[in-house]
Amino acid sequence: MSIKLFNTLTREKEDFKPIEPGKLKMYVCGPTVYNYIHIGNARPAIVFDTVRRYFEYKGYEVDYVLNFTDVDDKIIQAAEESGEDVRTLADRFIDAYLADVQALGVKKATHHPRVTETMDDIIAFIEGLVDKGYAYEVEGDVYFKPRSFEGYGKLSHQSIDELRVGARIQVGEKKEDPLDFALWKQAKDGEVAWDSPWGVGRPGWHIECSAMAKKYLGETIDIHAGGQDLTFPHHENEIAQSESMNDKPFANYWMHNGYINIDNEKMSKSLGNFVLTKDLIKKHDPEALRFFMLSVHYRNPINFTEELLGSAKNSLERIKTAYHNLEHRKQTSMNLVDNQEEWLKKIKQFTLDFEKEMDDDFNTANAISVLFDLAKEANIYLDQEQTHTSVLEAFQETIVTLLGILGIDLEEEQELLDEEIETLIEERNEARKNKDYQRADEIRDLLKDRSIILEDTAQGVRWKRG
Repeated sequence: MSIKLFNTLTREKEDFKPIEPGKLKMYVCGPTVYNYIHIGNARPAIVFDTVRRYFEYKGYEVDYVLNFTDVDDKIIQAAEESGEDVRTLADRFIDAYLADVQALGVKKATHHPRVTETMDDIIAFIEGLVDKGYAYEVEGDVYFKPRSFEGYGKLSHQSIDELRVGARIQVGEKKEDPLDFALWKQAKDGEVAWDSPWGVGRPGWHIECSAMAKKYLGETIDIHAGGQDLTFPHHENEIAQSESMNDKPFANYWMHNGYINIDNEKMSKSLGNFVLTKDLIKKHDPEALRFFMLSVHYRNPINFTEELLGSAKNSLERIKTAYHNLEHRKQTSMNLVDNQEEWLKKIKQFTLDFEKEMDDDFNTANAISVLFDLAKEANIYLDQEQTHTSVLEAFQETIVTLLGILGIDLEEEQELLDEEIETLIEERNEARKNKDYQRADEIRDLLKDRSIILEDTAQGVRWKRG
């Protein structure tokens, strides 16, 4: 089956057809680096990393670009408040972003361009738009004219008149039409700035992605992706700039992930429910957080609660436990049974089922259900008196491969930390208290496979590393 994906541009599910066979050019809008990222920023990082991984699994050579906006009004203000220069502050938060998403299993992009390192390309792009009559300069500022681009509004599916409602000219702006947007801003005294044909200044937000996508991927790319909040105006403006400049489609497919709510409320600082990714990673297993993010289809909104995250952690642990139980059973497998071909065929079907769900607009929620069924079937096999090593290994390899597509690497699991062991023992005690002996046994077996020996004493459970 070919991969189908929902294209925001057409609002339809379409068969993916690459510009160049076997290759994928993908651009994802990255963060503006003035602070630590919150859980809403983590979702697109995880979602589109998974999309990338699946294309790679299917044999594509993926050229993946994720940019950093490292100069911006918010960055300048944050630098002033902290007493740092803009570059130092941006470097600090780029490092923090990379550390956060790496903990969440996100691979580094092929390219991580920065606005400040792409300035010549941005200026040349703006010059081209001015020369072609799509943009104009007023006293050191340069504005793009959306009315000059016939397709403006096609991504957000709004007419130019609908977009005109609510558009305003802010104090200090010199644009001709409220819909016009800034490509270049004249610098204020003391601000970080660059020389340009229009005077000293810096770029507007929207132009940077058009310039960086062109520099690293070409004039037309396969997939452009980002959060749903970027559809308008950011991505709409990117299309207008790029297609006006290059006279060809900018991106063939547009993908957008849904919002995150916290305890059924929109996340905002004013509500006090603003959750930073770095704080969650300290408190929770980052693999469980990633698994949670993928447990809902990427286009749907997702509700974050501690309870739901805990449930995701337990679900992931069950799959891992099945894997470790298979490893443990290999030590006593007799290889006397002759039904292994039947089981190997069953196991292969799980891979096909997983691919079917991922081929259907990257439905990770349903793909995870396939993984649960795979783990359940592995447990059924383990209940047999005799097992065959080839079947045990096939189960393990399939679990590793499918979890790997979701960005969870079983083969590189770290040694359990003391606090993780204590948490699992506490969960085991609670399970026994609630007469959930299956879960208690699963935890015991998991710890045993990690060479953690439990000893039940009158004073409680003691443990040691074997």
